[in-house]
Amino acid sequence: MSGAELSQKLDISRAAVWARIEELRKLGYDIEAGPHSGYRLLSAPDVLHADDLLSRLGKTRVIGRDIRVFQETTSTNDILEKLARDSVKEGVVVFAESQTKGRGRLGRKWVSPRGKGLWFSVLLRPRLRPQAVTQLTIASATALVRAIRSQTGLHPEIKWPNDILIRGRKVAGILTELKAELDKVDYAILGLGLDVNIAASEFPPDLRKLATSLRVETGETVDRAGLATEVLRELDRDYARVCSGQFESLADEWEEKCSTIGRGVTIQIGDRRVTGRAESLDADGALLLRRQHGHLERVVGGDVTVEK
Repeated sequence: MSGAELSQKLDISRAAVWARIEELRKLGYDIEAGPHSGYRLLSAPDVLHADDLLSRLGKTRVIGRDIRVFQETTSTNDILEKLARDSVKEGVVVFAESQTKGRGRLGRKWVSPRGKGLWFSVLLRPRLRPQAVTQLTIASATALVRAIRSQTGLHPEIKWPNDILIRGRKVAGILTELKAELDKVDYAILGLGLDVNIAASEFPPDLRKLATSLRVETGETVDRAGLATEVLRELDRDYARVCSGQFESLADEWEEKCSTIGRGVTIQIGDRRVTGRAESLDADGALLLRRQHGHLERVVGGDVTVEK
């Protein structure tokens, strides 16, 4: 595109066009320039930029209308917790290129190498009872599965309560944290970690048999910005379904993609261990577990082992 055409479309001077092209080059964008051919984008760096993500995403109902990218932070959930206390509107998304204290469920550490995955959190203020916040984890899982499938052709499965697996190995996880009163949610924070371009050798030795990445599974480098955009788009879609009372259809989709339903499981809940057959979700998104003597128990969370 010629400098004159860019100048006209953006309503800025030719000199301003050139200056901004130079800024993009410093960020790693390979842009060719010729007196007759104008400017041409040859390649883009594998980095996340808020402006780029917002441009790709376009208009969304809630999630992604405000995007912020940090080069490094302790945990994206920590940043959003501060923003939530400052009464920031729902829908803000915080990405980090790396996390020094990324965390998963039950206080476990989440390995977040720089530029190798999508480490991000979403602030929501749903009109849900606190016991129904599990619906947000369910919505996040279905959104992640759809986005991964559309961008890579892979077919991930969901392991209750919050893991996304490919060939039995974990590729993504969801951590839902909230501040609530007895009958009202003040805010919920969805923390999501997705292993994108991590090589098998880059996983810590103790995780190599348990974890995988999209690059390992496809044999190719995945466009992180494109994937991030698709994940946010699907998250926004499923959050709208939750807010409009369509959780039942969302739960049906989740059960189709879940490898836990219909299987015998053992669930560690604090100091208590329960076993049974995972049957379905209830109206709030909790797991219904059929115990040995036919009793149906409602389980909100825990550390699950699925029988082989």
